[in-house]
Amino acid sequence: MLVELQEERIKNTRLISTTVETSSSPRMVTGLRLRITQLRIKLTFLKVIISCYNNPIDWIQSLRYLIQLRRRFLGSNKVHKMVYVNGKYHIGLYTPGWNSNIYEEYIASQLSDFKPITKRKVNRFNTVFLAITKKCALQCEHCFEWDNLNKKDVLETNDLQAIVKRIQDKGVSQIHLSGGEPLIKMNAVLELLNSGDKSSEFWVVTSGYKLNENNAKRLKEAGLKGVVISLDHFIPELHNTFRHFNDAYYWVEEAVKNANRNHIITALSLCTTTDFVSEENLMSYMELAKKLKVSFVQFLEPKAVGHYANKDVFLNEEQIDILEIFFRKMNFTKAYSSYPIIIYHGYYQRRIGCFSAGKKGMYIDTDGDMNACPFCHKKTGHVLDSNFDQNLEILKSEGCPTYHMN
Repeated sequence: MLVELQEERIKNTRLISTTVETSSSPRMVTGLRLRITQLRIKLTFLKVIISCYNNPIDWIQSLRYLIQLRRRFLGSNKVHKMVYVNGKYHIGLYTPGWNSNIYEEYIASQLSDFKPITKRKVNRFNTVFLAITKKCALQCEHCFEWDNLNKKDVLETNDLQAIVKRIQDKGVSQIHLSGGEPLIKMNAVLELLNSGDKSSEFWVVTSGYKLNENNAKRLKEAGLKGVVISLDHFIPELHNTFRHFNDAYYWVEEAVKNANRNHIITALSLCTTTDFVSEENLMSYMELAKKLKVSFVQFLEPKAVGHYANKDVFLNEEQIDILEIFFRKMNFTKAYSSYPIIIYHGYYQRRIGCFSAGKKGMYIDTDGDMNACPFCHKKTGHVLDSNFDQNLEILKSEGCPTYHMN
């Protein structure tokens, strides 16, 4: 049976490769062009620093701070690639594209942790996830909103617009619209994009459902920056089984193709289950991601929440080692510079802690309540309450229950 599935996968990936060749795909930036771009980014750092502080001593110290912050994330690893899409250069899924005003605001926000900034407004958040609906056509094995799935929606479009305004008033680099399946409420997504301030990037976290050519075009025209599309196996039948829907894999193919054609940044998101984690499986997944021409691949470790509540789903040390070695190999060696950039939260969280939980981000659930992240379900007040600032400080002080800042 497995041999048959592998043969079918090869057939499907060949078909995919022929369909995406004509799409508007991202380009991986390497070599001399990468080094020149990195130099220009450093000059942007200096520009932002000078706009934030008057004292030249602060300029020097804050530049050192940014360099140290980078080393905390990357260690001694050397970057050999970035993604070029729509005139912008991207080093990560959750970092706004350079060269843009949103990128400069993002850098200023990191500097505010070094020393408070009074000369310009800075963003309170890097990334906020906003779940806009409980509705979904799938029954995914790992669904973190399982207990709320397909219940009556609490938030109307005007409520969602008020939430977006509140967090944008605080300042936010990226807003990721999730669910449920957010594209079930296509009109609400479009209204949020059209009414939201352009000082933030908007992304959609989706299964690929309803991301057809027409909807991709409408989303792009409304200002959508990117889509994070869930794909949990490179073998179509196994992804469909995981999602409990026979067309789930087909949705992913179509979503990536239609997003690329309409200049929407694409990322795949993989739940790295205990059954999946192996060097062979990870490499097969990345080969498919490369053929699909996505910009990023996100690794999410399974958490005992939602449909996985009270289940032994956590990775063991050997499996984590496999993921970490693979992550470093794909991202920081020249041999794999043509592959999508991997985003692996657990790698950084184990070393420096979690930047969500009210610090640089949070999750607003389908009831409008604030949580540390999509996988930490502890409500800390409604985002539209009058005591929003106080609740936000409580969320920040409690921090992430799993990964603590170092």
